[in-house]
Amino acid sequence: MRPKILVIEDNEQNLYLTTFILEKHGYEVIQAREGGEGTRLAGQVEPDLILLDIQLPEMDGYAVAQALRSNPALDGVPIVAVTSYAMVGDRERILAAGCTGYIEKPINPDTFVAQVEEHLLDCTSGRGGEA
Repeated sequence: MRPKILVIEDNEQNLYLTTFILEKHGYEVIQAREGGEGTRLAGQVEPDLILLDIQLPEMDGYAVAQALRSNPALDGVPIVAVTSYAMVGDRERILAAGCTGYIEKPINPDTFVAQVEEHLLDCTSGRGGEA
């Protein structure tokens, strides 16, 4: 069974690139273009990993992460922020909101899958998801 990854991303180009790379490497990708849709889908599709943009309209990634963490069914699911926020303190705020990891944008197509797989391995090995 292919691992399912929920990608919550409002930028069409970023969503296309992320989906293309992940599907090329055998992952099933479920797309959400805004936070509310992402939180609803997460409860329905039971993803193995959630990739979350922080700069979302209406409901930002911090609020989405907190909403996802309030759902007990998603307790073991890693939430990885994929964001351009790279200032001092941003990573800490993202982790404090409930994300288990952090990947900086723009993503590097050559290393992106390896970064994603680190978080999947952390989840399945029980080591936690600190990035």
